[in-house]
Amino acid sequence: MIRVFEPRLSIKDQIAMVSNLRKNEISGTSNTINKFEENLADYFDRKYAIAVSNGTVALELAVKQLDLEKGDEVIVPSFTIISCLSAVVRSEATPIFCDVDLDSWNMTLENIKKVKTERTKAVIMVHTYGLPSPAKEIEKYCNENEIILIEDAAEAHGQTEYGRKCGSFGKISTLSFYANKHVTTGEGGAVLTDSDSDYKKLKKMINLDFGTPNRFNHDNFYWNYRLSGLQASLGISNLRNIDKTIELKQTQGNYYSTKFSSLQDHIQIPKKEYNLSENHYWVYGIVLKKQNLRNELIDYLFDSGIETREFFWPLHLQNALLKGADSKVTLKNSEYLGSRGLYIPIGKHIKRKDQDYIFNKIKNFLT
Repeated sequence: MIRVFEPRLSIKDQIAMVSNLRKNEISGTSNTINKFEENLADYFDRKYAIAVSNGTVALELAVKQLDLEKGDEVIVPSFTIISCLSAVVRSEATPIFCDVDLDSWNMTLENIKKVKTERTKAVIMVHTYGLPSPAKEIEKYCNENEIILIEDAAEAHGQTEYGRKCGSFGKISTLSFYANKHVTTGEGGAVLTDSDSDYKKLKKMINLDFGTPNRFNHDNFYWNYRLSGLQASLGISNLRNIDKTIELKQTQGNYYSTKFSSLQDHIQIPKKEYNLSENHYWVYGIVLKKQNLRNELIDYLFDSGIETREFFWPLHLQNALLKGADSKVTLKNSEYLGSRGLYIPIGKHIKRKDQDYIFNKIKNFLT
């Protein structure tokens, strides 16, 4: 089976982790955590980074620390991971869904303007599948309208928008270090900010709000969301090699695009660039132009030894949100992508011959 993704740890990664073990730097308060956070802040052009246990936690903290009230609205693109929705729901604010662009698969400023109201307090801007959202103009609009911008850069490690690092936009940014990300700690994530007060608050929020001077007298019922030092050592090593990881993904993605260009009567392939940003191909997605064919193709490829993943299912159609009720929202592009899109294997675990095999199988199915 050619997996849609398989992690591949280099010898340097393994040495970094063994070295960390020999130093006993394994806890969530070790010096390795501090070093990882410093490296992240430096790389993503932020003043502070707070390492946490996963990317979902990072989003939840980013929303929670805003102290939103019931009735406050947070705009979220419907075509994204459910973590963005759950962070808003758990804060007791109201999620407001906007559609996405059919070419870049990301939210746009026009999408945001269509659903903004006087109750809009925040926007969660997500960079999806390898291309950035128009972050510069969304940030400018949010600043002008006193809307808090949260940037989810989980899928955009190393990406830029008009030359500026993804992860450096808005009041606060979040990262995921799951095994399929350009920088991985196996599980893990981070919150990025330039605010001294946000940094201090977030540090307390992830560490049970231990008191001062009485450590075990707590002012708040906060959480233990710490990342381990062992995981951080892997993240440090991965961050050193991020350029090589992206270079490989782009080589593979561009090769796929060259092959699949002959099938554009049947499928939509990813844009190679957007707003002066080259696609990083965090995943390589295709969208079928014929309706009701996606799941059949997924099954056909699986039977051929090729694992795939369907695209995100729209947030406004999530069972957990609807609870048996019909959605009152229609977002055509998100629904189109969610029902017709899938992504195929890409990464260090596959060779050029695997890409040829995958292409030929898809070509045979479609033609």
